[in-house]
Amino acid sequence: MDTRASPPTPQSAAKRPRGRPRKTAQDRDDGNRRQQLLNCAAKLFRRKGFGATSTRDIAAAVGMQSGSPFYHFKSKGALLYAVMEEGMRSAIARQQQALRPADASGLDSESRLRILIRDHFDVLLGPGSDFIPVMLYEARSITPRQRAALAELQGEYEGPWIPVLDALHAGGRLKADVKLARLLMFGALNWSAQWYDRRKGATLDELTDAAMALFLAAPAAAAKGAAASAG
Repeated sequence: MDTRASPPTPQSAAKRPRGRPRKTAQDRDDGNRRQQLLNCAAKLFRRKGFGATSTRDIAAAVGMQSGSPFYHFKSKGALLYAVMEEGMRSAIARQQQALRPADASGLDSESRLRILIRDHFDVLLGPGSDFIPVMLYEARSITPRQRAALAELQGEYEGPWIPVLDALHAGGRLKADVKLARLLMFGALNWSAQWYDRRKGATLDELTDAAMALFLAAPAAAAKGAAASAG
């Protein structure tokens, strides 16, 4: 009989814990630092422009060594794209949240458009609103593949607007072709990021009222136009 010691059986080996390992304090800090980099980079890219902002500027704003951002992002261009992607994903999530009450209560198309416009002003002009303006005005600084990926997110964001505008067009409240109207609306709304000053200008609710008056025909005018068409 062989009296040599047998190798340990699988049952004697230490059991591995199931599920994902818990994040360490270092892991959590890395995640926080990444978000700080995104926030500071968005502010600097918006204020100074991508070309005039150095990684040293961004690192200093976060209190890092000049080379530390490259631990989280392989290049300044990668950081720029991450800022844009973060902005779009955040905008989509905010829009979905803003529309939930309308979905639950079955609001009409005019009320839904008001919600969409008001939420879009929040995305562009509210607290933490540096991300989307960077995407709007620094698109030339990213690669074609990155622009294509952002276009998919943009399409997801603009998707809820289409049935609303279709319904308003069918009811005579929106006179222009729906696709052109959508492009012109976003062009007008997005330009507010260039001129709006919350310390001197109207409130975001007042901006929303002005946009609704600009984009939609009054109900009486729409009814009159529909009657004339029928006659």
